[in-house]
Amino acid sequence: MDQHIQDFLNNLSVEKNFSDNTLAAYRNDLSQLEEYLRTVASHPAYPGEAADAVVTPTGIDWDSVTKRAIVNYVLFIKEKQYAPATVARKVAATKSFFHYCLAEGIVGDDPTATLDSPKVGRSLPRAISVEEIDALLAEPAKDGSAEGLRDRAMLELLYATGMRVSELVALDMDDISLAAGYVRCFGKGGKERTIPIHAEAVAALEKYIQEARQRLISQAGEQALFVNHRGTRLTRQGFWLIIKEYAQKAGIEEITPHTLRHSFATHMLANGANLRDVQELLGHANIATTQIYTHLTNEQKRSTYDRAHPRA
Repeated sequence: MDQHIQDFLNNLSVEKNFSDNTLAAYRNDLSQLEEYLRTVASHPAYPGEAADAVVTPTGIDWDSVTKRAIVNYVLFIKEKQYAPATVARKVAATKSFFHYCLAEGIVGDDPTATLDSPKVGRSLPRAISVEEIDALLAEPAKDGSAEGLRDRAMLELLYATGMRVSELVALDMDDISLAAGYVRCFGKGGKERTIPIHAEAVAALEKYIQEARQRLISQAGEQALFVNHRGTRLTRQGFWLIIKEYAQKAGIEEITPHTLRHSFATHMLANGANLRDVQELLGHANIATTQIYTHLTNEQKRSTYDRAHPRA
């Protein structure tokens, strides 16, 4: 990877405290930009013109990159039919990188300075119904294996707390207190929060820890609360495969790793929970992020009303 890109990513990690997931996305986005510029480098668009980018023995000469090269790159990624949000992120990564290069004196002019960021309409997160939640949670309960007990505990805990999947898989044994009925997790920016756990989730966790975890771990000193079939910490990707399989068995067609988080927030608000309390439980820095669930709750109420009162 280009050294300037690596330095930029290090800056985001150390100075801006970006999450590992965001850093991985930016790394992928800027690697794609670098690869694209290498393909157009030293090939003028018109005879007699300078190339839109130049490659030196040490990598891309970022000061040589023209605005036309960036505009063509944006058109290139749009042609790949990425989701609008993905295109917007890739453009944001490119703009942020060149802002950094300008500040560091790597470039004399910023070719993205007048580049518009794609507008992305914010879609409502998808929540599933209480009945679908019950069906989903019932699936791992049918399996008495160590993996089945683990999966039931994970799904119960996610729905009980609204944690992000990344927070769930990062939990250590010391982060949970079944006697007190709470879990401690670390959200974006390393912000710590303590979330209460209801009795059903506590019972599922107790059963997993007492009867299953010891059979799954590969080393006695393993600190991860949830482990995979190799006995090491479960990953986000591993969890996604697990929940997708249970969703198929439960007949739930549309599901994402954050579906239980969205459902937790929506159901809490629908049952009269205070918006500020839900914001704190979810770990949102801005209450506007939490307010989107009030819109989702209203949408569900309207849908329920329409089903109960069909038009004549």
